Amino acid sequence: MEGLIRCSANYIPLSPISFLKRSALVYRDRTSVVYGDVRYTWKDTLERCTKLACALAQLGISRGDMVAALAPNIPAMYELHFGVPMVGAVLCTLNTRHDSAMVSVLLRHSEAKIIFVDYQFLHIAQGAIDILSKTRTKLPLLILIPESDQSSSNISNTISTSKNLEYESLLLTGRLDFEVRWPNDEWDPISLNYTSGTTSSPKGVIYSHRGAYLNSLAVALFNEMSSMPVYLWCVPMFHCNGWCLTWAVAAQGGTNVCQRNVTGRGIFENISQHKVTHLGGAPTVLNMIINVAASERRTLPGKVAVMTGAAPPPPHVLFKMEELGFIVIHSYGLTETYGPATVCTWKPEWNSLPRDTQAKLKARQGVHHLGLEEIDIKDPVTMKSVPPDAKTMGEVMFRGNIVMNGYLKNLKATQDAFNGGWFRSGDLGVKHSDGYIELKDRSKDIIISGGENISTIEVEAALFSHPAVLEAAVVGRPDDHWGETPCAFVKLKNGSNVSAEEIIKFCRDRLPHYMAPRTVVFEDDLPKTSTGKTQKFVLREKAKTMGSLPKKSISRL
Repeated sequence: MEGLIRCSANYIPLSPISFLKRSALVYRDRTSVVYGDVRYTWKDTLERCTKLACALAQLGISRGDMVAALAPNIPAMYELHFGVPMVGAVLCTLNTRHDSAMVSVLLRHSEAKIIFVDYQFLHIAQGAIDILSKTRTKLPLLILIPESDQSSSNISNTISTSKNLEYESLLLTGRLDFEVRWPNDEWDPISLNYTSGTTSSPKGVIYSHRGAYLNSLAVALFNEMSSMPVYLWCVPMFHCNGWCLTWAVAAQGGTNVCQRNVTGRGIFENISQHKVTHLGGAPTVLNMIINVAASERRTLPGKVAVMTGAAPPPPHVLFKMEELGFIVIHSYGLTETYGPATVCTWKPEWNSLPRDTQAKLKARQGVHHLGLEEIDIKDPVTMKSVPPDAKTMGEVMFRGNIVMNGYLKNLKATQDAFNGGWFRSGDLGVKHSDGYIELKDRSKDIIISGGENISTIEVEAALFSHPAVLEAAVVGRPDDHWGETPCAFVKLKNGSNVSAEEIIKFCRDRLPHYMAPRTVVFEDDLPKTSTGKTQKFVLREKAKTMGSLPKKSISRL
């Protein structure tokens, strides 16, 4: 077609940096960040991020350089999500549960030139740098983030800053006339996220400015975030950049309520104090909320939407959340899909169904959101779609603009993940007649017992419905006869007392007998990643060391 020109008038690479610029104009004097006694406006946040970008440039950071961060949900961590890309660099947020050895591996792999470290994790970072100093790796510059909330009981001022640059001092060196380095191409990387560690070898996932922009808008839409939402930070910002809500809240000129630690009581207090409208969290956070003592609960000040994901939520937990007045939005995705990629879009006709049926429907992973092109359940060999019969299992696959650029320095893994023109998730699921998908398991978590596939998610849902069970995870235990059988690791609620036999009978009354656990192990705590996913590889090893069940154990019939 003649007369068409692509130029800066009609084509600008998409980047979530633009959200901050707009909010500083539209919501200039409205609160952007709250953390204890600390409050910033959107004007303040733009100025602080601009100074941060300038200061990084003065330290020699250029386009494509990696800048790491090891910090909880505090204002500095939020600012890094804009300041680092504004200098053209790539933000690598590290899991605060990692030890020094793992942090050293990730710093070396990412080639981070700078690491911002919250005072609480300084010993971890220094340990990592000590490890790196014994190799030929160029050491990153460490910048310390002291406690900014002076009302906090955790006083960081006792830590000597003589050896390290300090965050606020660094900002003072920046200038407000710094020219933002916008991406040359919207496919340029904005962040590096290492997978959360439910497997033993994390991979570095690269996000683009385009993907971050699109997923942020999609997340704001399906969470029904109108302008000026009040978002309570329970999801770690280091996990998928806070499920892209670091940028989504900025897009809508909202308020970020930061908190260093997440507790059930703290969630209710923050909701009450700040009139929170939205929060997010894995099912473990929901479980924390529903088990808060009645004396510590607060009446919700208004509509509070809770996005959950990271692990399939048991229907019983969803039911209890809605009993408390929360509106639960169930999403699903992976680190490789910028976090949320689907939403269980609610249909009005479901409102007339019994509450327990509604909870089961909401526990489905749903359909692709507006930022994703397509999601499907396919046979991983033939790449044909499975029939929508809610029975035939296949692999969950994604296609669209919110799928990662690839795995850093791992071309083979990237090619394998994209084999066939779709991103292969490794999750197994079924498709219902209405097109909604439902996860059944990770491919490595499915239990094959006597030729039958057992979904650990279904067994866990039954366990969670027991009144004494606080947390549960199911893995396969080796069995000389059946190959493997379900083994349940259970954490009981405080003050509860129940036997393994009672738990097994409870499940056998609700499940086909071959699916019921044949072993129950009571634990004080289940091993988890920072996002609330149970580390099943740890439990599988425990079950393996237990060996096969004796042959005279409970019948499957």
